[in-house]
Amino acid sequence: MHIYLVGGAVRDTLLGRPVVDHDRVVVGALPEELLALGYKPVGKDFPVFLHPQTGEEYALARTERKTGRGYHGFVFQADATVTLEQDLARRDLTINAIAQDEHGALTDPYHGVRDIEARVLRHVSPAFVEDPVRVLRVARFAARFAPLGFSVAPETMALMQQMVRDGEVDHLVPERVWAETRKALGEPQPSAFLRVLREAGALAVLFPEIDALYGVPQRAEFHPEIDTGTHMELVLDAAAALAPSDDLVGYCALCHDLGKALTPADMLPRHIGHEHAGVPRVRALSARLKVPTDHATLAELVCREHLNAHRALELKPATVLKLLTALDALRRPSRLDTFLAACAADKRGRLGHADDDYPSADYLRRACAAAAAVQSAPFVAQGLQGPAVGAAMEAARSKAIANMKLGSI
Repeated sequence: MHIYLVGGAVRDTLLGRPVVDHDRVVVGALPEELLALGYKPVGKDFPVFLHPQTGEEYALARTERKTGRGYHGFVFQADATVTLEQDLARRDLTINAIAQDEHGALTDPYHGVRDIEARVLRHVSPAFVEDPVRVLRVARFAARFAPLGFSVAPETMALMQQMVRDGEVDHLVPERVWAETRKALGEPQPSAFLRVLREAGALAVLFPEIDALYGVPQRAEFHPEIDTGTHMELVLDAAAALAPSDDLVGYCALCHDLGKALTPADMLPRHIGHEHAGVPRVRALSARLKVPTDHATLAELVCREHLNAHRALELKPATVLKLLTALDALRRPSRLDTFLAACAADKRGRLGHADDDYPSADYLRRACAAAAAVQSAPFVAQGLQGPAVGAAMEAARSKAIANMKLGSI
């Protein structure tokens, strides 16, 4: 029995990045041997075990063979005859196909170290085309490593394009698409995720609402980048900078301008009413990907209300209260923070505006605190009941916001 550290742990060590997960492959062993040593089995499709002390994953070396379309169309073989090189051969990218033994020696049959040094995302073998999830994974790794200078190898991009043409990505289940997208939105440069998918032709298949934004012009005086798709990329990266690793903010940023793809040609480059036009598209995308409820709800609110956030200082106090109420911000201030992060990313996601201030955020937080300070008890003590209490509180909260604004001028 030989045990090797594999995958991301080896890759990230070589890149000088923090190692989060330590995955290991076991060569020359049978499941019974690991069970006898106290390992706990967890794998359903193939033998994976948890170490009895550390809880880390140990997988028997395995090969895989394509038997059908999509992510689940595989048959696995895992036994003592499978070699380390065979196990590494089934992995997606060369940078993930490096193993390290207990003495620190590397096994690198597919030149992953070379590709790490060259900053290249390259497929291990032609078997790459057998798993459509790999198209999403390459795009996600691009979002993670683009700041380090990584790019997709031309031959790997050609394979991904072929997979799209062959209809392989059509068989991806929503759960897998969302799982990879969610991770990508939490990476340092999520714009690379969109660019790689678009170059491969997969963006139009998996995210037609987003793909439709490319080529749609905006007013140059407000959007020097002009193209709405480019704006979307800038907003995603701004969101990643404002709220690192926060895929909720990232998803809200992704969805905020979907309505601009629906603007009639004779109205361009203006986009009057795009914030309302985009809501059905946000709902359709969220439903298709089966995103969590919080993501779906907040993305819709950001789409519909982001212009109100931008002009918050110009709004009447009653309208500000209406916005805060729609966000449920008085009871759940964290939702306001997420909303404002996405809106600030929208403001900063414009060419030459990456460092702009966003005074609306401070104003809306102070307005929220002023409104939340108004409680029902005094109105009940006055003898008010039912809807009358609500109406009185609404008037008092609007007045509190107005006084707060006057006091800050």
